[in-house]
Amino acid sequence: MSEWFNYFAKHLQSRTIVRSNEKLFIMSERTGVIRWGILGCGAVTELKSGPAYQKTDGFEVVAVMRRDAVKAADYAKRHGISTYYTNADDLIDDPEIDAIYIATPPDVHKFYGLKVAAAGKICCIEKPLAPNYKDCLAIHNAFATKNIPLFVAYYRRTLPRFEQIKTWLDTNSIGEIRHIRWHLSKPANSTDVSGDYNWRTDAAIATGGYFDDLASHGLDLFIHFLGNIKEVSGFSLNQQGLYSAKDAVTACWVHDSGITGSGSWNFGCYEREDKVEIFGSKGKITFSVFENEPILLSNELGQTELFIEHPENIQMYHVKQMREDLLGNSKHPSTGLTGSHTSWVMDKIIGNL
Repeated sequence: MSEWFNYFAKHLQSRTIVRSNEKLFIMSERTGVIRWGILGCGAVTELKSGPAYQKTDGFEVVAVMRRDAVKAADYAKRHGISTYYTNADDLIDDPEIDAIYIATPPDVHKFYGLKVAAAGKICCIEKPLAPNYKDCLAIHNAFATKNIPLFVAYYRRTLPRFEQIKTWLDTNSIGEIRHIRWHLSKPANSTDVSGDYNWRTDAAIATGGYFDDLASHGLDLFIHFLGNIKEVSGFSLNQQGLYSAKDAVTACWVHDSGITGSGSWNFGCYEREDKVEIFGSKGKITFSVFENEPILLSNELGQTELFIEHPENIQMYHVKQMREDLLGNSKHPSTGLTGSHTSWVMDKIIGNL
């Protein structure tokens, strides 16, 4: 019997403890729901993620935490949440909360993640799991040791648009897969040019700047499509001198399967471009990681163009699949282990390993 199960059996006897396919989780006896607390209720939780937890059957957001009391109270009121805190420990230790969604900047993911693991609660952490591979492993191991579910918000793995691409790949619609190539670029924005502080371009928090924030989504998705990466190298620098983080990155890699990959990311170009091409022996798939554009399949049968719209709350499928995982109905594709592997790839590219 796991330490997690023993913890709840001893300290949380007022709740029902459910074992399903070796997954353990707790549910309120009264409502039959898993009660979530959101740690860090900033912009990402307003539309992308927070409402997804509220709309998912069997989940309920019962409390949020933000250091600014006025903003925390305002968020709770607008989203119909009963309780708010200004101290993270109060949220984590609240006996009425079963699970924690950590939506803070990544430099404190390890600090709070280890606290949630110590409290024995289910957790989902925003991507990247941590700013470096070493910290990702520490978080993953803390939850794995206690057999506590840990999810990472690489939600593109669950979006219908990308599931369609995975179906094309899995059904050999382009034959044997040979290579994947991605170019992402955008102009410097007004904050970059002004010199105003932005944690996303602070090297102390994100060495790769926008690369850490954006490229992680695509690389994680490619790993979901094509399997783990066994070799990777890259080159990175700061071309513009607008902030301390890197702003230009190139890389090449090889998946375990022998499929090769290459990527380039530049955040000081004239115009935005986001294009991925997967080349096969009998066709090609073209798509965008971030843009709301059609996906294109080209093969001997011609061209197939599909537009699959994202949900209003883009993390909806990610959150719903967490529920299915906890019920033992299916396995969630984005975990502490997969999130750690993505960070290993990122660290290798940026030169941190």
